Amino acid sequence: MLSLKGITLPADFLFVERAMTDAEYAQEIEGFNVHGQEHGNPVEVAERFGFVVLRENAFIGASSGLAYKSEQGYANWFYLSDLYVEKAYRGQGLGGKLLFKLERKVASLGMSHIWTWTAGYDGYGFYLKQGYEIFAEFENWYHSGHSRVGMRKAL
Repeated sequence: MLSLKGITLPADFLFVERAMTDAEYAQEIEGFNVHGQEHGNPVEVAERFGFVVLRENAFIGASSGLAYKSEQGYANWFYLSDLYVEKAYRGQGLGGKLLFKLERKVASLGMSHIWTWTAGYDGYGFYLKQGYEIFAEFENWYHSGHSRVGMRKAL
């Protein structure tokens, strides 16, 4: 028998430090899907939506994120995973425009809220100006001592 923190397991259980294989990951995802269905949550797939801003075919910035969809349609919340503008073009309203376009897109698909994580050293101020509110803050998240801030907005 194997004992870990007071839990006794059969001796043939083997704990291996390594990444999961693709097959193991697929098995895990299927297990999560089945478990969710047992609790009334349909299987969802993630769809990425986004916008890119170009200048003379050069990349200037982007906004993108994930919408989760089941047979019943899109979930209420959209996860904004990326909002970026090249340094030379910041402060000109491009970030706000990229965000606005993405918000309009996901709202048109029936999603009612958007959320993201940002850095506490400057990103949260931008989002506050765009109508977002703070819902979580992890102090000292970054090695610099800055926080990681969760932001959300009703669309």
